[in-house]
Parts: sequence; C-alpha cells; structure tokens
Amino acid sequence: MLEMTPCADERDEEVSLDVYNAVWPHAAFTMDEVRSFKESVRAHHDVVARLDGAPVGSAFTVIVPHRSDRVLTIVTVLASHRRRGVGTALYAELSGWTREHGLAEIEVPVLDDDAESLAYATRRGFVEERRELGVVLDVTGMERPALEPPDGVEIVSWAERPELARGMYEVSLEAYPDIPGFEDDELESYEDWLAHDMQGSGDRPDATFVAVAGGEVVGYAKFSITAARPRAAAHDLTAVRRAWRGRGVARALKATQIGWAKANGFEQLDTRNEERNAPIRRLNDEFGYRPGIGRIHLQGPLAPR
Repeated sequence: MLEMTPCADERDEEVSLDVYNAVWPHAAFTMDEVRSFKESVRAHHDVVARLDGAPVGSAFTVIVPHRSDRVLTIVTVLASHRRRGVGTALYAELSGWTREHGLAEIEVPVLDDDAESLAYATRRGFVEERRELGVVLDVTGMERPALEPPDGVEIVSWAERPELARGMYEVSLEAYPDIPGFEDDELESYEDWLAHDMQGSGDRPDATFVAVAGGEVVGYAKFSITAARPRAAAHDLTAVRRAWRGRGVARALKATQIGWAKANGFEQLDTRNEERNAPIRRLNDEFGYRPGIGRIHLQGPLAPR
C-alpha cells in the first residue's frame, strides 16, 4: 500500500532527508542545514512516500521570497521503486498543497544525467526554464594559483572585515539581475538578504572573500559548506560590480577561494553555472574545472485534480 505522509516532526523530516541524500548524494545535506533553510522560506511542505510502511520517496516543496509566484520542489524516488506510481502520488500531493497556497505553477530541478525523470516531467507538460552546467575541481594535486588582484584591489575575508556586509549587499543588487535566468527575481531587503543568503548554516565568514578598492566593496565570492560532504565545498556566488568587470577581480576571488580550500583540507570544489553565463564558465575553464552533474530547471502545471 502506498501512503503519503506529511512530515509532522523532525523524525519524519530525517526520513525525508535520508531518501533525498540517497538519491542525490552529490548534493547531500544535514538536518541542521535543512532547519536553517526552512527558516529562510515563506512556507514549506515536506512529505514522505511509504510503500508497505517503508520510505521509498520524498518531496520537499517551498515558497521562497525571491520567487513567490510559484513553488519550488525537489521530488526524489529510490531507484529500486521507480515506475510504481510513487512519483505520481508525490506530484499529486505537492500539487494539492500548492493550490491551497493560491499558486498554479511548479518549478522542479532534474539532474542532467537523469533522462528518465526528464521524460516523466515532459510528458506532464513541464518545459525547460534554464539549464545549469555542473563543474568540479580536484584541488588535491594542484598548486595554489597565483593571487594577482588588479592594482588597488585588496582581497580580505569577511571574517576579517565584518563591516563590509552592506557593501557586499550593494554588489549583489547589481549582480543577481545580470545572471541569466534570474533577471526577474525579487530582490530582498538588506536585513533579509543577510539572514537568508549570508548567515545560513553553510555560510562561513572565513570562507567568504571580499574585493575592496579604496574602501569600496567591488566584488565578493562565497562558499557553501555542508557537514554532509566534509571534503567538498560548493561555490555559491561570485559577484562583481559592473564597473569592475573584466579587470581580474573575479579571477583574484576565485584564486583566493582555491588557495583557502587547499589550506583548509578540502579536496573538491564544485558548482553549477547557468549555461548562458559565459564569463564565469570561461573563468572556471581557465582554472581547470571539469564537467560534473548539472541540473535542468523545469516549469510546469499542477497535477489534475
């Protein structure tokens, strides 16, 4: 018997997370990080699919501040239990929750090496909104790259200069609208940005680097770090003011990140870049990043009632 069980407490949430981590181990999280993320969203719904009492799938659905016109969801089904109606039942469950919140559109990521899930979604009317290409850098055998910031630019950690937060926010106001696929996102207030983007469980001031010129923040780059993957760090964002682009600021920030990762025992760096974001993709190529697992973000309708 297949049952949909909305998570009522943390024990249920841990079951949901276990299913997700089993299906997406390359992007695993801990419960601390899930709690932190839930605090940053407007609403969330976490459900476990159980077949004869055993967990076989999960769906985590949220409404985030910067995309409040739709729900974002991740649906995971254990490989051994696909093609048994689990995904369809989860789709119906999260669609009902979406209707209750007055929304009619779903955004869902599919791994770019998962043709089966892509075909499943396409048959139900989902279409590609954007594609993020995954890249990976093995730092264990490489030399620390030379740090060559432009004249007049200093690279410091946010831990060293906490007062630079407001300047970093101002950089983000220029950077986010210029990222392909994010042009129409709602920008949060400084206070909300600080809480949601910079103070989550995976955000560390010592792993966030700021480019400063003449006392002005001209760029920054940050890692997202999870205890679920203790030897890997994910590039979260590299942002540079428009007037300073093309002058080596992003390169200096990236070199600083790679050097910091090597010095702190990390073995792998990874990230995803929107395929139209040519400048950051070129920069990653120059540093030796290799193809990894990417995501195709789909938009689609709710399941029929």
